[in-house]
Amino acid sequence: MGQQEVSDFLKKHAKKWFTSKEIAKHLNVSTGSVINNLSKLRKSRQVLYKPADRVNQYQYKYKK
Repeated sequence: MGQQEVSDFLKKHAKKWFTSKEIAKHLNVSTGSVINNLSKLRKSRQVLYKPADRVNQYQYKYKK
């Protein structure tokens, strides 16, 4: 599982915000793997992110 799968998932659902846990559930992979790949996507500015309802949790969306 790599950045491409996470990126493709977010592209496919470009109008909706997701937590890392939701992405992991949809892709049937570990949350840790998704968090690692989202971190890389954030650094390369391919995704938007904002704080979620819980402390230290973010929501992610594909950056157009």
